Amino acid sequence: MNATPLRGATVHYDDLGPSSGTPVLLIHGHPFNSTLWSPQAEALTAAGYRVVTPDLRGYGRSSVTPGKVFLADFADDLAALLDHLGIERAVVGGVSMGGQIAMEVQLRHPDRVLGLVLSDTSAPSETEEGKQFRNRLADRLLAEGMSGYTDEVIDKMLAPYNVTGMPAVATRVQDMMRATDPRGAAAALRGRTERPDYREILAGVRKPVLIVVGEDDVYTPVANAEAIRDLVPDAVLAVVEKAGHLPGVEQPERFNAVLLDFLSARGFAANSS
Repeated sequence: MNATPLRGATVHYDDLGPSSGTPVLLIHGHPFNSTLWSPQAEALTAAGYRVVTPDLRGYGRSSVTPGKVFLADFADDLAALLDHLGIERAVVGGVSMGGQIAMEVQLRHPDRVLGLVLSDTSAPSETEEGKQFRNRLADRLLAEGMSGYTDEVIDKMLAPYNVTGMPAVATRVQDMMRATDPRGAAAALRGRTERPDYREILAGVRKPVLIVVGEDDVYTPVANAEAIRDLVPDAVLAVVEKAGHLPGVEQPERFNAVLLDFLSARGFAANSS
């Protein structure tokens, strides 16, 4: 894993695959890190794509910015990372909060986006109830740490039948969550409450867009994905069976097939050598 100073933080990232392949930037959600995308990075690089998977500031190995970190901060970090890597444009994908950050990249840096991959995410701004919930959760994580929260939500991050049926996957996800610095998680939670409504931005997108959702996602159900699909002209929607909020982890082969088919069908070239 590489590291570079960006906008007052040290951001760690992997830059994998051939430099001649279409770049694909994959953004993890809360409270995870870049290794969430390991199955996709392996499949994409094997197919000849260049894959960039950063640890967002406050997550994984990247440095923590306490207080409040807005989705705009993450988006600007990612644009700076692309600059650092000499990447002019990339397919930008994200899951959950990472999907909202991908939409924020489209809002703030549309010229950097070749296409969007939005997994298990939602476009509207936060509700008042949601703001209160996230701020209370931030307080709790700072006071108690990540362990209790991890135990409570694992059967929402993954479909409950996958928690019991895929114990190694569940352990991997839980380990990522527990390893997250509570200060970074809390800062992102507070900043996320103030995110804009992305629906108008999405309605104006004239780029290839893939929307993916686990069929049993309770955080961002299929209806949320359908709402995004209805906003975006010519968007592709894929519902992944036997998966919850993290289909790329729960059903990586199915997720990867959908992603690779989308990239190929929309003309995003892999390295041909």
